[in-house]
Amino acid sequence: MKRIFGTAAFLGLSLLAGALITKRPHAMKMIATVHADQSGRCSLATVAGNYGFTINGLLILPSGPVPIAAIGRATVDADGNASGTEARNVGGNFANETLTGTVTVEPDCTGTETLKFFESGQLVRTIVLSVVIDDNSNEVRFVQQSLTLPDGTNIPVVVTAVARKINPNSGE
Repeated sequence: MKRIFGTAAFLGLSLLAGALITKRPHAMKMIATVHADQSGRCSLATVAGNYGFTINGLLILPSGPVPIAAIGRATVDADGNASGTEARNVGGNFANETLTGTVTVEPDCTGTETLKFFESGQLVRTIVLSVVIDDNSNEVRFVQQSLTLPDGTNIPVVVTAVARKINPNSGE
């Protein structure tokens, strides 16, 4: 029953979207650009600011997948330096962490971040993220490429995140 309802809902939304595009050709342009950075040009200067972020995903361990979630706040400066704090939960184990790292930004609004996370001043992991910047550099979306422990062990992950500028119009 759920599958039938889901399929019907999907078809209904598809038909509605098709009807809107047919009656309003300019709607196609709106739909195509809704997730792209409107300026089309990004740089460290446009990305610099304070962000709040949310992270969700899984660590893939030999014993099975382990859920992870986190929230935090980070600052990126115009030189590509990042720093911040994170409250995270991995498989039910909570910790507060600090982070530092570097950010690269391409004019096409893509980039990478390399971040080091610390608990009580001790390095606990290094991660590399692929990023896409949109909403006039007010939002950044991430997918994690890698997670490396201090001993060099790589842990497979499936992690995504979204960060939004805090008070983007105030310069904060």
